[in-house]
Amino acid sequence: MAKIYNYDVMFDDTSIDVSREVALVWSIANSLRGAYTSDKYKDVIIPMVIIRRFECALAKTKQAVVKKHKAKPNLPAALLEKVSGYPFYNTSEFTLARLLNDSDNIASNFESYIEGFSANVQSILANLDFKKQIEKMDKNNRLYGVVKKFSDINFDPNTVDGMRMGYIFEDIIRRFSENAEAGDHYTPREVIRLLVNVLLAEGCDDLLTDEGKIATVMDAACGSGGMLSTAHDFLRRKNPGIDVRLFGQEINPESYAICMADMLIKDEDARNIKGGENANTLKYDCFPDQKARLVIMNPPFGTAWGGKDAPDGQEKAVRDEFRKGGRFEHGLPGTADAQLLFMQHAINKLDDRNGRAAIISNGSPLFSGNTTSGESQIRRWMLEEDLLEAIIALPSQLFYNTDIGIYAFILSKNKRPDRRGKVQLINAVDMWQPLRKSLGKKRREIDRNSMKRITELYSNFEEAPNCKIFPNEEFMYREYSVWQPLQRRAVLDEESIGKLRTSAYFTAESKIFNETDFEELSEINPRSAADEKKYQKYSAGKKFTEDVLTILEANKSDRVYMDYAAFVAYLKKLLSDVDGYSANRLTGIARELSIMDKTAVVQKDRKGNIIVDSATKDSEIIKLTKNPEEYFQEEVYPHVPDAIWLYEYDSSKKKSDTNKEKQGAEFPFTRFFYEYKAPKKADDLLAQFMELEKSLASKIAEL
Repeated sequence: MAKIYNYDVMFDDTSIDVSREVALVWSIANSLRGAYTSDKYKDVIIPMVIIRRFECALAKTKQAVVKKHKAKPNLPAALLEKVSGYPFYNTSEFTLARLLNDSDNIASNFESYIEGFSANVQSILANLDFKKQIEKMDKNNRLYGVVKKFSDINFDPNTVDGMRMGYIFEDIIRRFSENAEAGDHYTPREVIRLLVNVLLAEGCDDLLTDEGKIATVMDAACGSGGMLSTAHDFLRRKNPGIDVRLFGQEINPESYAICMADMLIKDEDARNIKGGENANTLKYDCFPDQKARLVIMNPPFGTAWGGKDAPDGQEKAVRDEFRKGGRFEHGLPGTADAQLLFMQHAINKLDDRNGRAAIISNGSPLFSGNTTSGESQIRRWMLEEDLLEAIIALPSQLFYNTDIGIYAFILSKNKRPDRRGKVQLINAVDMWQPLRKSLGKKRREIDRNSMKRITELYSNFEEAPNCKIFPNEEFMYREYSVWQPLQRRAVLDEESIGKLRTSAYFTAESKIFNETDFEELSEINPRSAADEKKYQKYSAGKKFTEDVLTILEANKSDRVYMDYAAFVAYLKKLLSDVDGYSANRLTGIARELSIMDKTAVVQKDRKGNIIVDSATKDSEIIKLTKNPEEYFQEEVYPHVPDAIWLYEYDSSKKKSDTNKEKQGAEFPFTRFFYEYKAPKKADDLLAQFMELEKSLASKIAEL
């Protein structure tokens, strides 16, 4: 059958070999041993790679810029940029090679050389605090050797184009990222290519064909700019006449510096790349008035947005956005993982007419959180607004410093007609080929055939063994409360009184008596006003429990109560005069002294309605596509015939902690692709074991 939707999958030249350049750079890094620990090599190597890249780019126009600057020191930057041919320049007569001519003053001359760069380059190096590294290398007799070795590396854009330089940067970052902070995972280039292909496969015909079309691409966790660069390059390859505008935010200074360098070399508007703490996406939207046609992002996994592990002011900023109906208005996930905040930000930045996004995540955003949690409500919102096109499960062992499985969320503000109201799941966990040599924890890559296959599965939008399509409601559910009737048997004997005495209700109940807290408070002298108040409360509670136990001991018997109401009435008669008595405490004591018994009298209220036993409360998760009555008939009543169920939400009343809509969403991805495999028969296993034993015995005999 011919497909209506076709897309020509694009690839980079994966045969590019940068091992020589990377090995050379790494050998320089190794020369820092002794003066630096290995985790600090990047403080020198990344700035030096950037400086050398800039220097090679400016080499041909270097003298012309110096001459122009000497003639007119106050010449506007724009004119010097015109002479240099790039949106940056250097007015110093020094180069890395010339710094070697005066070894005694190499440190001060190097600083002078850096000060000759245009303000945008100086800002990059200042963020990396590189002058401090110059002093440190000079003090430890490493500066001359490092400068000499870098001066011999050829990073000329005419011979090392942007793609090749991207691979070099990627490999260098990969080596440093093997010990990166938890959650910071640099995205392999082939994963980026796949995401860009999937994004462009639909809803982007105008971007691929219209001359002069503006394409805005945004990454709010842009790292070294790999996603932005790949999207830029692929769009330009498809449509040379397109105007691609890139926007990025990155909090990590080293990654931001590399991204800025790449943007400047490519003559992109570097003003749209924001870095440092002021580019913390969870605190600041650096482009509040800018929407994007394409958003592509790999936010950090499992990074805290709140609590003690979060940056100062971040939790407050996030909660303020939530309260005022800003970027995070649809829910706050648990403070230990910010991924769904980044996803909300991405959706917020999409062009309202035709924006599309590809967001990488681990498994947590698919199913974490209970029904009313922020995570569940964010997923529910995405489904109710029909924003989610597809979730693609990618192979494990793709990343350099983690071997976990990852997922790609494909989001759209304008789904094609046959996708509306549906979500596509693509199981691509087996679509990979092994690397000839492992790179950190990366042992696999998405090869060309797999990339083509995944993109076609997505764009064809047809059911297949590794592609499932469901209505949005399949992933949404309601949580129903389930109880059993109140049927309890009670006896006021030595055993039941002993259980009450040691129960948590009498020894660890904050509203009555907490034995541990009471003993700790007893040791404090003097006590604060708050501690004294708590101490007096527990003292009264202790007396209450002792008085109750004394009365119960005096009235113990072997009489069995099969009518729970009669037992409660008897307890009330015994205990109503105890100081501290209340109806709630009576209920708690009666529960501790009784057990559920299906032969006991079913308790009913005055209207004849069955009273439920709160101790039996449970819950059932039922999809919106399933009739709840049918569900209980099939799944619950066969096991609990007298179960009583209720959806505990009254829409006519004001929402509160006790009246909250218990409707949520989750994506139990693996459940939809699970295939049962019967275990081997016992006889077959026994035969294999006997054969193995026979073989082993034969080999021992030969010895």
